[in-house]
Amino acid sequence: MDRFPTEEACLEHLMRTRYGERHDCDGCGKSARFYRVKARRSYACEHCGHQVYPTADTPFDRTRTPLRDWFFVMFQFCTSRNGVAAKEVERQLGVTYKTAWRMCHMIREYMGDVDGDEPIGGAGTAVEIDETLIGGKVTGGKPGRHLENKSVVLGMAQRDGDIVTRIVPNVKRETLLPVIESTVIKGGAVHTDHLHSYKILGERGYEHDRVNHNAGQYVSETGSHVQSIEGFWAQLKRGINGTHIHVSAKHLSKYLGEFEYRWNMRATPHLMLDRLMISFSR
Repeated sequence: MDRFPTEEACLEHLMRTRYGERHDCDGCGKSARFYRVKARRSYACEHCGHQVYPTADTPFDRTRTPLRDWFFVMFQFCTSRNGVAAKEVERQLGVTYKTAWRMCHMIREYMGDVDGDEPIGGAGTAVEIDETLIGGKVTGGKPGRHLENKSVVLGMAQRDGDIVTRIVPNVKRETLLPVIESTVIKGGAVHTDHLHSYKILGERGYEHDRVNHNAGQYVSETGSHVQSIEGFWAQLKRGINGTHIHVSAKHLSKYLGEFEYRWNMRATPHLMLDRLMISFSR
């Protein structure tokens, strides 16, 4: 609230972050300063009056919700471990649930875009690979167990580094291998459980080691484990079950992007908000 005390301060931050103090005008082609247009979220060129809109192509485009409210909700997303519920935003801002839901989903999508999905792994690194089920329910017992409306999520976590997740249709080898090979750089070590689909990784350019969870093993005799990725799964499921109660398969990728961003910034939590606030692309 001290950093962005007014709507003007929020808009000025967007303008200077995206365009700087001066930039070449798209209207006249001259280097110019741009000055605030009264009663509009725009700035005009000092030479020709051509206007630019700092909120264009950002989560705040075409919104009547005050920018100060948007910035406050983004701050909440960066300071909460388990996420922010739209109902809580509705109560705190006094907006409709529809508005709060839209704000939360657009911020999640933006967090995922800022985080990106750069490849991980490579020589001298260790990457843990594991899969989990999100949402839905399990019916029946073995051998007649069925998964209803559950989403399969594949996670790849570099130890002391970033995590990348992907929603996949199943855990078959022909499904998982292309995703792994496009995300994890070859030449390094990969650690998995004993899922049969991972068995061939040692033949695909990785140093593959496995831990057998079915035998009650959490760290193998060679030191292999997947505890880092399991820690992320625990954090993700606490957030979904405790804060959001239910997440639909349609929007699951946005929630994954949100939790990935916080996990990948865990070593510098004080920079989470600043990174979001300076990442608006022109």
